Amino acid sequence: MKTKILIIVLLFLGVTINAQELALANQDGKFGYISKAGDWQIQPEFKVAKNFSEDLAEAMNDNKKWGFINRKGEWVIQPDYDKTKAFNSGVAVVLKDKEWFYINPKGEKILDNITTDKVYDFNEGLALIRQGDNVGFINTLGEVVIEPKFNKAFDFINGYAKVREGEKWGLVDKTGNYFVKTEYDGVSNVYNGNVVAEIDERHGLIINGEFKEVSGAVKIWDFSLNGEMTYAKKNEQMGFINNKGEWVIEPSYDKVRAFVNGLAPVAKDKKWGYINTTGKVVIPQKFRDAEIFSNDGLAPIKKDKLWGFINTEGEQVIADKYAITAGGLSIFKKNNEKGFINGLARVKDKKLWVYINTKGEALNNMEFKNLELFK
Repeated sequence: MKTKILIIVLLFLGVTINAQELALANQDGKFGYISKAGDWQIQPEFKVAKNFSEDLAEAMNDNKKWGFINRKGEWVIQPDYDKTKAFNSGVAVVLKDKEWFYINPKGEKILDNITTDKVYDFNEGLALIRQGDNVGFINTLGEVVIEPKFNKAFDFINGYAKVREGEKWGLVDKTGNYFVKTEYDGVSNVYNGNVVAEIDERHGLIINGEFKEVSGAVKIWDFSLNGEMTYAKKNEQMGFINNKGEWVIEPSYDKVRAFVNGLAPVAKDKKWGYINTTGKVVIPQKFRDAEIFSNDGLAPIKKDKLWGFINTEGEQVIADKYAITAGGLSIFKKNNEKGFINGLARVKDKKLWVYINTKGEALNNMEFKNLELFK
């Protein structure tokens, strides 16, 4: 009995170790991966490498060939490809001998009987196919689940994909049924059950399948960061609407950002501060720039040229000494999440990148030439 328990514990620990999040880092010209303790989990030995996706990461050897490693740094798919793309839905796209094709996590070529003019990445279990001027979708078995009848489409996000027929946009689900009919000049993805749409220069929301115009709005941002409120523009001023399409904070600001933890950054006359959901100013407008609060209760702010962090009371808790906040730049991805994520923030200190904790202490006193978010 004790032996069985020990085996189960060891298996659990093995899964936990393999699944721990790692951050891609470059210290002296080679790429490796650090743990959240600030130690090298995978030594920097790769010419180039990328973030983990589904427990596999793309990596290049000294011969400029790409393969995939696991979270122990072991090659599980040998570096034999000219180019690779990340695994998604258990499938990756690779290039070898001028041919793009699909492979599985064992490195085996799959789905080689698909009729498509171009090989697209999978996302949420489906991938685009192109036949002439039209696009549709296949599943990971290579079966056509949405016939190619759209002249343009994007990847599935949160279970729905944006599609275009003629000049009009809509949304379909994974069976090809219309969630929003293709009769709009523009639609957003579905975020927290909400869809933003535009038709005949009118801007509004799709509510219960019907378009509801937001009075006076000339632009509405999506609900990706907050399912109850988002921001919109009216008469060159910014304010907030709710998910019923009603103005809840009248447009009176030059710029705004999303509500998180009940607070939103707002700017007027080039000065940023924070308001609550009733529109009351709770942190005065005195900053040159300001970002949204994280779940850790800290937000990046800029007084002059450098960034620091404040708490929800408006007190500065980390000095403004960083050239850029956690998400601003990535060598692989634009618009990464900014600020603190699960107790750590990726910041640039002079010319090097570091992770800091909520006390402003550098993680293990390690500095890097390049540093990515934990994946």
